[in-house]
Amino acid sequence: MPSKLEKARQFLEEGNRCHQEGEIDAAIEKYKQSIQLHPTADAHTFLGWMYSFKGNLEASIEQCRIAIELDPKFGNPYNDIGVYLMQLDRFDEAELWLRRAMQAERYEPRQFPHLNMGRIHLARKEYGKALDEFRRALQHAPGDAVAVAAFQDLVSKLN
Repeated sequence: MPSKLEKARQFLEEGNRCHQEGEIDAAIEKYKQSIQLHPTADAHTFLGWMYSFKGNLEASIEQCRIAIELDPKFGNPYNDIGVYLMQLDRFDEAELWLRRAMQAERYEPRQFPHLNMGRIHLARKEYGKALDEFRRALQHAPGDAVAVAAFQDLVSKLN
């Protein structure tokens, strides 16, 4: 018989599958079941992500805060809070969370907070800073299509 932790991991994996198949409500239930058995930063972060698809950004932020309490070294919830705050046009707050994501010990893909910080600089019309962040994103993931496109798009606009 599987332990609580093993069963919680199974629910987490099932939630990931549901998400990949576009079944957001089912993913939410699976993540909640995982958390009920054994709360993890991953499950709370992914639950928050699902809430964001439902438009509930405040609940998304709250789930990420719980994730950070459980594992302050996990970078994903810091980046995600930054993204949710960007969606709420709270760029100054978002910047603080993205910087924390950049410094997190356990975080993949590392290019995301740089891409998001670049987007903040674009919104502020700080093109040089945006270009620097897109370069940093490419240093972490040279083949990332989104990073390549963001960098090339901005370079073409500046020329």
